[in-house]
Order: sequence, then structure tokens, then C-alpha cells
Amino acid sequence: MSACALLLVPVSPQACGGNEMAPTGTERFQPMMYGDYPKLPQLSELGRALFSDPSLSASGRMSCASCHDPAHAYGPPNGLPTQPGGPSMNRMGFRNTPSLTYLHAPLPFTEHFLESQVTIGQDDEGPTGGRTWDGRVDGGAQQAMMPLIDPNEMANADLREVGERVRRSPEAALFRTIVSAPGRDVFDDTQAAGEWAAVALATFEQSRNDFHPFTSKFDFWLIGEVDLTPQEERGFDLFNNPQKGNCASCHPDGHKSAAARPPLFTDFGYSTIGVPRNRTLDANRDPNFHDLGLCGPLRMDLANRAEYCGAFRTPSLRNVALRQAFFHNGAIHSLRDAVAFYARRDTDPAEWYPRGKDGEVKVFDDLPKAYWVNIERGVPFEPLRDGRPRLNDADVDAIVAFLRTLTDGYVIPGHEPPA
Repeated sequence: MSACALLLVPVSPQACGGNEMAPTGTERFQPMMYGDYPKLPQLSELGRALFSDPSLSASGRMSCASCHDPAHAYGPPNGLPTQPGGPSMNRMGFRNTPSLTYLHAPLPFTEHFLESQVTIGQDDEGPTGGRTWDGRVDGGAQQAMMPLIDPNEMANADLREVGERVRRSPEAALFRTIVSAPGRDVFDDTQAAGEWAAVALATFEQSRNDFHPFTSKFDFWLIGEVDLTPQEERGFDLFNNPQKGNCASCHPDGHKSAAARPPLFTDFGYSTIGVPRNRTLDANRDPNFHDLGLCGPLRMDLANRAEYCGAFRTPSLRNVALRQAFFHNGAIHSLRDAVAFYARRDTDPAEWYPRGKDGEVKVFDDLPKAYWVNIERGVPFEPLRDGRPRLNDADVDAIVAFLRTLTDGYVIPGHEPPA
């Protein structure tokens, strides 16, 4: 039986068998677990094995873990803006690899997220939710499909080819045992096998200990187990101060759908912040190419919505200190510079953008001027009245110190395991 026959709700034809992966973000992809079909722990362990298997790629050299390294919070293992892939491992995409952590409960994509207000009613927050930088899918299995068949990544032609690679993989016997219906062999239908591979990967990516453990110093501080240093606490205050860092306006210390849970440090919203063009990306060799986020080129259902052009989804800041490339195009390569960009983008543009032949700084050089109206201009970008940035160097250092407390795996002093 096809995995798509076990879905909780319908999905698009593309999600269940086509070569064209262009979901709109409204589909859901989850297996229904019942009867003789695999249980979540079985699928999770199968997904764990598949996650690190390079034989599932056309090159035989790329696995999910190649881009989503467990040692880096399932984010990129280095400072490259994208990781090389394709059949010969010489192709590059144009978007920075996101971390897969803390994606266990994303909001489904909507153009109009209505956040309840206690005294005012409801506030329309605009586009919110979904997965990937442009929110074009909601379900974890749909997201897992993308690199499997992306020509710049694992480069399979379709899910049938994925299923055939699984049939020849070291996981084949386990896969057959866990997924096959009674009296059937799942590999008799390689399309079904490919679909189940995506489902297994998505199930693994829901594993709490691996993907949302909430074991950072900040989490222990929340429950009173440790103290922040004075610099970390000052950074936390600046992070939340609406006249200074104002970071919490997009990376709130709470969750829109469940404020009582540990914060995810994202509102799942979208912002246009005018990140500098990354000229190391192959796609950007074409001066007419622009990655416009919500309105294309990977997401096409909102291509005619000019007000969305240049907007990308706000990532969680958990484990952000483990990254070496920042923002959707990986143009900035240190956490300190990423924070400083917010403070000095408008006060010191030459620090971030190139100069043209005329000597003028070419601000917002990765966004056509027609869309500059979409760029965020408020705090922290807005300078003080005297022209100085909202955050000085010490402020930036303090916020960075606080962000480092969001790294999982913190060990309380005195609680180290025995050698």
C-alpha cells in the first residue's frame, strides 16, 4: 500500500508521486499509524538510519546529515552558504541550510495570522508559518522529500528512484520488515518505498532528544537551576528592549500557539531586512537573478504579491551560536556580525554593502528597488535622533553572549558526568 493511502488528510498529486515538487504550503503529509502498520518508534529509528546514509543520493556521497550535521544542531557543518551536491557533487543551491531543530510544532502557513489581543481583539500579523525559508510546505515528510529529489542536493529523479536506492541500501532489510504490509513487500512498489522513506525521515526529525531537547543554559535559567552572567543578563534585557535590540518582536520569549511552553525564539513570521547579496553563490553570477523569498523563485503561488517580495521566514535562534553562515543566503559569517547588521545597516551601510564604480554605496543590493518599500525600517534599524545606532559595540557583545546561552547540551557546573 502507498504511504499516501495512510495520510490523515489529502495532499496534492505532486506530493504523492509526481516529479514536480511545487506544494503550496496547504498540504499535510503524515502517516496514520494503526493496525499492522509501523509504530512511531520503529519509523523514527528507521529514519535515523536513513538520515546518515549517503547511498540514497545520486552521487553516493551525500546524506541528509551532510547538510544537517547532528554536531551543529542539525544545521550546516561549515561556513559555506550552501553545501555541494548533485550527481557529481559540484552543484550548489542558493539558500543557506537551515537547522532542523525546533521544527516540531510549526504553524501551518497562512497569509493572515490572527494573534489574539486581550484588549483590542485580533491583530493580523500577515504571512506566518510553514517550513523552509519561504514556508512553501507545512509537513515534515514534504520537507524531507525536497533534498531527496533536488538536483542540487541528493539529485534523485523522483521518489521511485529514492525507493530503488533504499531497496539497495544497508537499511533495506529493516525497511522491508517495518514498512511492508502483511504478506506484501514494499519494494514491489518503489514509489511507495520512496514515500515511506520521507515519512520515516520526518518521524525521526520529531525525536525530542535529538531535535527539541530544550537543554540550553537559558532553559536551566528559566527553571532557576543556574544564573546568567551579568553580561548575558544584560544581553537578555537588550534583546527584549523595544527601543534597543527589539529582537523579541520577531524572536519572542514565548510561542504564539502555546505561550506556556519553553520559547522557540521565532514568531514564524516573515520579514524583509535587505541582507547583502552573496556574490559567492553560483546563481548570483547572473545580475538579473534575485531570490525573493515568499514571491519566488522556489515558491510560485505568491509570485504576484509584490508586497511579499524579499521576505523570508524568521528562524529560531536556538543553537544559533553553532552556525558559521547566517541569513537566507549565508552572506554573513559570524554571529557578532549578524547582530551588528541589525544595529548598523542604516547607520554604516558601507560596512555591509559594496560601492559602485561611482563610489556610491549600493544599499540593498540583493533586492530590486521596486521592492525596497517592503524593507523593515523600525527599531533596531532606525538610528537614534543623533544618528548613532541603537546598539553600541558593548550592546552587541552582550546580545551575542545571551544568544550563546541558547545552545543545547549545557551541563550545570558540578553535574558533569564522571570521566
